[in-house]
Amino acid sequence: MSLDEDDLQAMLLAVRKFAESELAPHAQERDEKKLFPVEVLARAGDLGLGGIYTKEEHGGAELTRAVAVRIFEELARGDVALAAYISIHNMVAWMVDTFAGDDVRAEWLPDLIGMEKLASYCLTEPDAGSDAAGIRTTAKRDGDAYVLSGVKQFISGAGSSHLYLVMARTSNAGARGISAFMVPADSAGLSFGANERKMGWNAQPTRQVILDGVRVPAANQLGEEGDGFGIAMRGLNGGRLNIAACSLGGASWAVDRASTHMRERIAFGKPLSAQQALQFRLADMETSLEASRCLLQRAATALDDGDPDAVKLCAMAKQFVTDHCFEAANAALQLHGGYGYLSEYGVERVVRDLRVHQILEGTNEIMRLIVSRAALERIA
Repeated sequence: MSLDEDDLQAMLLAVRKFAESELAPHAQERDEKKLFPVEVLARAGDLGLGGIYTKEEHGGAELTRAVAVRIFEELARGDVALAAYISIHNMVAWMVDTFAGDDVRAEWLPDLIGMEKLASYCLTEPDAGSDAAGIRTTAKRDGDAYVLSGVKQFISGAGSSHLYLVMARTSNAGARGISAFMVPADSAGLSFGANERKMGWNAQPTRQVILDGVRVPAANQLGEEGDGFGIAMRGLNGGRLNIAACSLGGASWAVDRASTHMRERIAFGKPLSAQQALQFRLADMETSLEASRCLLQRAATALDDGDPDAVKLCAMAKQFVTDHCFEAANAALQLHGGYGYLSEYGVERVVRDLRVHQILEGTNEIMRLIVSRAALERIA
């Protein structure tokens, strides 16, 4: 759905107000107590934030990826960890919307879009991270069902979500042997590991998802057998942009706090903002944020337009934005001096939350491989 500028600004203002009123006030408490606020996520669903780019005919907002990254930037200014979970949930909702059968869409999409039911994405395994084609979880056909067995690692929302989108091996044909399945949380044989103790992202649970002979109807398969790897990669293109946008939002918040601190903090008889060395540091941070914003929009527009360079640009944006925004947030902590190290200021939480963005949705080393391969193929 296209929006004129007035409608776009009104929508972003509504998201900003939601982030300021619902996410920001208790972000520190959620981090410290490891609280996953499903009631807040339900209110996000009331705003349509559970189906940002699912089709209107199925109840979604059907917004462009270029608009979506602006939404996630606003959400992350309130709470990076929750904004990132909303991104993951949206990726699953989009996959169901795009690849599931009509009956399955009708059963699941309304509650997913409203975030009355939450979703998790299950690709990574204990021995298969960046090498996603190396997954070992199996799905064996048994009559009108599939039986899934295996372990998924680092799954956001695990134990709290209602739906798990699981990538599993249906044949030994490498990437072409992977299929995608929707596994309801109440499925017999589905269990979860302990909640991981993490550096950041404490406001969302991260656990193993253990599948021990889990039986799901064949209708719960997305696409056909062997389509799973392609579905996963298509989903990850948008997910990489969203995670980058979350980095941009968190870093923007931290840099704003640093600017305020520089004006208020007096050292050697004058405010920090009068120190030219610190002014230059702030200028570099602001430039990184704006460059990140421009590259994100370029990549998101390419994904919307079906540009043949979209995969490369999404990888570029994910790597550049998450790297530079982490550096900007870390610099914001430095500009706070000792206060930046205190939890009550919130900057150290943002730094911790942003660090994982350089790892997930494909490590930034893998992003560089994608970009370099595209460059070499172009020259060849």
